[in-house]
Amino acid sequence: DRVKALADERRALQNEVAQLRREMAMGGGKAGGPDIKKINGIRFIPQIVSGVSGKDLPALVDDLKGKVGSGVVLVVADTGGKAAVAVGVTADLTSRLSAVDVARAAAEVLGGKGGGGRPDMAQAGGSDPTKAVEAIAAAEAVIGAKA
Repeated sequence: DRVKALADERRALQNEVAQLRREMAMGGGKAGGPDIKKINGIRFIPQIVSGVSGKDLPALVDDLKGKVGSGVVLVVADTGGKAAVAVGVTADLTSRLSAVDVARAAAEVLGGKGGGGRPDMAQAGGSDPTKAVEAIAAAEAVIGAKA
């Protein structure tokens, strides 16, 4: 019983730490929210974060998609020497723009290949997290071409 209780407590603490990391990555709950750009009429939120794992990114993307309303969200994370990318496209735009295309463009700049997912959510990885700004520019180019 004691081992089970400790395992449950450990799992709960891991979830709490993951949630706190996501909150810190998003600015610690600062007022004002994320910066929203417009690319040919499409709202775009790019974020560069560190200290989160690739598996935390979909939750960050979903949170940002809720804030953008209609648009595209890109999160590039430094996961300790490697890059992880997650892209979300709101449902109203998936007929024009696929998250997979945006993720692949960003991953290519980061030294990765491919990327996959669905039109509304995609992930990819790369070997060079220092090129996050360039990856955002590549994503903006794809969004601009499809807008």
